[in-house]
Amino acid sequence: MMHKADNPFEPGAGTKPPELVGRDLIIEDAEAAIAKGTRGRPIRGQVYYGLRGVGKTVLLRVVSEIATKHDGIVADLETPEDRRVADLIVPAIRRILIELSHLEKTKAVLQGAAGALHAFAAKFKVKVGDIGIEIKDTKGVADSGDLETDLAELLLATAQVAKRNKKFVILALDEMQYLTEPDLAALITAVHKINQKSLPLGLFGAALPQILAKAGNAKSYSERLFQFVEIGALSKADTERAIRDPVIAAKAAITQEALDRIYAKSAGYPYFLQEWGFRSWNAAKASPINERDVAKAEPQTMESLDKSFFRVRFDRLAQGEKDYLRAMAELGSGPHRSGDIAKVLGKTAPQTGRVRGYVIAKGMAYGGQYGEVHFSVPLFDDFMRREMPNFKSKASKKRRSKKLPAKPTK
Repeated sequence: MMHKADNPFEPGAGTKPPELVGRDLIIEDAEAAIAKGTRGRPIRGQVYYGLRGVGKTVLLRVVSEIATKHDGIVADLETPEDRRVADLIVPAIRRILIELSHLEKTKAVLQGAAGALHAFAAKFKVKVGDIGIEIKDTKGVADSGDLETDLAELLLATAQVAKRNKKFVILALDEMQYLTEPDLAALITAVHKINQKSLPLGLFGAALPQILAKAGNAKSYSERLFQFVEIGALSKADTERAIRDPVIAAKAAITQEALDRIYAKSAGYPYFLQEWGFRSWNAAKASPINERDVAKAEPQTMESLDKSFFRVRFDRLAQGEKDYLRAMAELGSGPHRSGDIAKVLGKTAPQTGRVRGYVIAKGMAYGGQYGEVHFSVPLFDDFMRREMPNFKSKASKKRRSKKLPAKPTK
């Protein structure tokens, strides 16, 4: 008998899968970078980029676990849309300084960092509560009103306290693509100055693919500060491991045909694998899970994905944005030229430029080379066709409306 209580799969945003496969080298690089921080050396952080549902947030959580295991201080942060980096950094630094205050023997350094925090918070109008640390007057530090200068000075002061106490600090920042270009530039500048001073504070991040262009535009040297790591779908072999190994660990089995079907349906995307594994287990009456069980689980799996993964993003869109994405889906999985998408809508590329910008700003798509647009959510084209089945391409209508020239009479 297969019991639902024994199901090893737990689909959920940022939830660590029972078997984290295909990411070994990435995790090894993160461990090596963090090991340098334990020795008081600079930490070259990683920025994980890729589509939704590939496990970027999971990797950030793994980084946090590694840093905590090595007795580091970690701030787990997430960038919401339309929120300043100052609003994220102030409470994080407050908590870090409170933790360091229990260790600090050279009070002047800690008091200076506390003064920098209060000056920064006051200048950028961020509320900061009492941190229980005497504040040293630090006029001229983190109080200029220039974000690049002040953020660097605040993080430098914090990193100096950490180094004095033989500690290191990790900032784990999710959804980095939502940072404005000035905020991202300030953050990159701060990390650059920390590295120049050989201080143990590192930034690890996760973002959609547009972070590459955004970081390059913000600061040309960003690619030398971070290891930008593309996170994609799993290979077929890793997909099979991600499903088979947890099933075996739960004292059950699964057939090769079932694994083949799950891979074909999920395309190897980790979030989808968890859904397919979870539903297939529940559909099976007995071990091994077979292809019929996977087929039986398909309606529930697709309904769950539509509700929990696709529609939550779809519902945030205005009608014009939905139409734009549906026009992309009409052309296939992509990428697509902006002009081709506009033609499907019966418009020109300049006429659709604004809605294209909105769709990218909301993290539903990202721009590529030569005016191309990519979906940010895997298999979203399939969902859009299911969700808006009655969509009609205006370009095809125009083509159909053209009359053929009359045949010449003899």
